[in-house]
Amino acid sequence: MPSFTCSTCNTSFDVPEATLAKYPGWTPRFCAAHRQQRSGSTSRFAKPAPAPKPPRDPNAEPTVTRLPPAAAYGSKTFRGSAVGSPSELRLSPEEVLERYKTGPQDGIFTDGGCDPNPGAGGWAFVHVEGGEIVGQGSDCERLTTNNRMEMTAIIEALKSLPKQAQLTIFSDSDLCVKTLTIWAKSWKANGWRKKTGEVKNLDLVMEAYDLLHAHPHVKIQWIRAHDGTRWNEYVDALASAALRRVARR
Repeated sequence: MPSFTCSTCNTSFDVPEATLAKYPGWTPRFCAAHRQQRSGSTSRFAKPAPAPKPPRDPNAEPTVTRLPPAAAYGSKTFRGSAVGSPSELRLSPEEVLERYKTGPQDGIFTDGGCDPNPGAGGWAFVHVEGGEIVGQGSDCERLTTNNRMEMTAIIEALKSLPKQAQLTIFSDSDLCVKTLTIWAKSWKANGWRKKTGEVKNLDLVMEAYDLLHAHPHVKIQWIRAHDGTRWNEYVDALASAALRRVARR
């Protein structure tokens, strides 16, 4: 009967050949007692031991590993820290432009968020024509919310435009887009109240709605966040950089 050594207690234990035959490639690593202690594991097979790391060259240059944006973004609560990753590991606006090339190349892109929510927040917008930046803006607040930062970015983008501008504003906040294009009309007709009660962030909703209707040729459209769209990624990086300015104020 084949014998093995327990990885936990270093004692020898035997496994019948018939049992081994049922699981080709399985290398038993634990005796019966310690196998029972690990019965909550999701796998019945032992993982192969990791290859030993080569010794580090003390004269080698240090390396820095950057998290890809998809791993760094988990939620709208500023998306570098949502999964516990330091915001310093996120891409800068300049690095975003080097990495991403796809998506619409005309219009205004807006973004905003907090860390935590509520907490310190940042907003930003960028105006591009033919893939070239023609204007942008960003700022931060010490105590705010995700939704307020998203709506503030839209407001500041509209303020930057002449009334006869003809373009699309892209926002990755489905809530803000539906608020301004669907719900706000009936809220205004009802004295700026919903059927279920008060409108949250009413001051910003009213301002954004009035500004949008003062620009009759401007549309607002939802865009999916963090799917590699160049200017959505860029404006997120701008808003994140603005958020980090809170500590310096």
